[in-house]
Parts: sequence; C-alpha cells; structure tokens
Amino acid sequence: MRILIFAMSAIGTVSIEPAEAQTYDPAYLVCLHVYHPDANYYECRYPSLPQCIAMASGRRAQCMINSYFASTRVPAGRLE
Repeated sequence: MRILIFAMSAIGTVSIEPAEAQTYDPAYLVCLHVYHPDANYYECRYPSLPQCIAMASGRRAQCMINSYFASTRVPAGRLE
C-alpha cells in the first residue's frame, strides 16, 4: 500500500506540460525580441546588429545580443 501511495504522489509531482524548443538559436549573433499583444517571441536569425535594428524599425521589438551564440573562435587559454 505504501508503494502505491508513493507512486501516486511521484506521478502527481511530475510536470505534464509540453516541452518547449530552445528559445535562442546558437547559429546567429543577434536576436529580435518582438512584443506582441497575444504573445512575445524571439527571432534569432540576424548575423549583425544593424540588420536586426532595420527589422525592428516600426515594430514593438528590441534587438539583443544572443548569449548562446556559438562562436567559431577558441576561447583564450584553451589549446586544441
């Protein structure tokens, strides 16, 4: 009986929400955060800040540097 109660409580604590995709695409340096009345979302597909700023012009949006950008340079101090 204890095992049944433990199993039921363990199942009840597990989240049943669907998994979300990664918000930031590591292939691009700049992301556009769009503020929409129905939903806020990110468009990470800009290789430079000026391109993102041009797309944000006239929209409720803000450009931001992608902190998950996968740089092609090797960090200082690492030898490969």
